[in-house]
Amino acid sequence: MAVPGLIKGLGVTMRELIRTLFPDGLKNPVPRPSKGAHTVQYPHEKEAPTPRARGVIALHEENCTACMLCARECPDWCIYIEGHKTLAPPRRAGGRPRQVNILDRFDIDYALCMYCGICVEVCPFDALFWSPDYEYSELKIADMLHDKDRLTEWMHTVPDFEEYEAGSQEKVKKVPR
Repeated sequence: MAVPGLIKGLGVTMRELIRTLFPDGLKNPVPRPSKGAHTVQYPHEKEAPTPRARGVIALHEENCTACMLCARECPDWCIYIEGHKTLAPPRRAGGRPRQVNILDRFDIDYALCMYCGICVEVCPFDALFWSPDYEYSELKIADMLHDKDRLTEWMHTVPDFEEYEAGSQEKVKKVPR
């Protein structure tokens, strides 16, 4: 029963192949795939990514409390966090000093990352954001381990959140700058 669908799919594929290889039609059968192709010649022409594209994960270091939630939820275990606890002054006069986590190390190994976005979604303090920047390749695979300084550099490329529909009761999110 799947044969008619298979034949129809092969017909669509052949039609697109002929249209790409022979953009002037079969009346002038000179193959010119570069004229008929709808691809961007990447290093020479750069395409603008869509507004909320998943490029690289940016870190807003001031919001990170080293709670390790993103590292625990990561299916690839590509996030490495180290922190220490220190005493902070009390919030009210006469109160006890409180313990706060200080972030020492926050690294993401993009050689392991599968860009699923779970870490961005589970962060309760809005410390991780998607940046549409996609040009961060390295010559050596060991250089794909990016530290917190490199991750915070991408915060300026994070686009603002889009407005919700009229009548929405959701709290409007804002990107910290």
